[in-house]
Amino acid sequence: MRDVLGEETVSERRACQVLGQARSTQRRARQVPDDEEYLTRRIIAIASQYGRYGYRRVTGMLVNEGFLVNHKRVERIWRREGLKVPKRQPKRGRLWLNDGSCIRLRPEHRNHVWSYDFMMARTSNGRPLRLLNIIDEYTRECLAIRVARNLTSEDVLEELHQLFVWRGAPEHLRSDNGSEFTAHKVRDWLKRVDVKTAFIEPGSPWENGYCESFNSKLRDELLNPELFDTLLEARVLVERWRRYYNELRPHSALGYRPPAPAAWMIGDQQLGFSLWGPTGEMTEGRAEALPYPYGHLPGAQVAPLQSPILRPSSRECSTSGE
Repeated sequence: MRDVLGEETVSERRACQVLGQARSTQRRARQVPDDEEYLTRRIIAIASQYGRYGYRRVTGMLVNEGFLVNHKRVERIWRREGLKVPKRQPKRGRLWLNDGSCIRLRPEHRNHVWSYDFMMARTSNGRPLRLLNIIDEYTRECLAIRVARNLTSEDVLEELHQLFVWRGAPEHLRSDNGSEFTAHKVRDWLKRVDVKTAFIEPGSPWENGYCESFNSKLRDELLNPELFDTLLEARVLVERWRRYYNELRPHSALGYRPPAPAAWMIGDQQLGFSLWGPTGEMTEGRAEALPYPYGHLPGAQVAPLQSPILRPSSRECSTSGE
């Protein structure tokens, strides 16, 4: 008001009285923290690199980097810089039967419930790609992503066997009713290793919500923006993203911590170093410390593990080298 009418026409006391403001608001200078400019640049850099992240996930990444900042300050800078905040997803109710019982099997501990599902993609020449995603619903860790032109029930068996030897068998395995998951050879083998199947209702993908949520993140952050020229390129980029998802990417359901940080537990021994070098390749001498299947990388000399897990018979899974 004083700027419009002039300081000589209206006093500060009169202007504050008309507007209903305290006079101290016109005198107190705004205190800008010393790290405000650096923090702003870092927020913009993260938002530019991960365009689908909101300010809460960006806050988690900043805290993991060592910043002493809360989500309110990040949100204030986020809105001031005009960054887009993703829309909130609508709340979804639980799944109930007519008798009032909840049918959703909720994970209670590690290796309690795994889920797996297929995704489709294409290379630049239009040829199809198929991805098999396997996750641990409790830890949210992506255990494996198998990429191939075509995947069958035999490929599912081979991937499950490697994970069972490496991580141990889960108690339940959740999936849809695809032919690769409901095949007799898959169900019979899972029964032999004492793993219970949890098939969702046909046409109800929300019952496999953990895996569907992971699929949406994979498509939104990798498959949609990336253009794959070859199958090998797709495998390399997908595996690199899987490591980033497990070791670095903040997960909102885990307090904005990654599902599996780069500190591994093997038996009673903790490996507190990063397993992967700065170029994304396994550093020399560390493959020997990892169990199967990493021990079969070129140059790694690891004795085969003696596991009680039953290996699929030759009739169930015909793989190379068997």
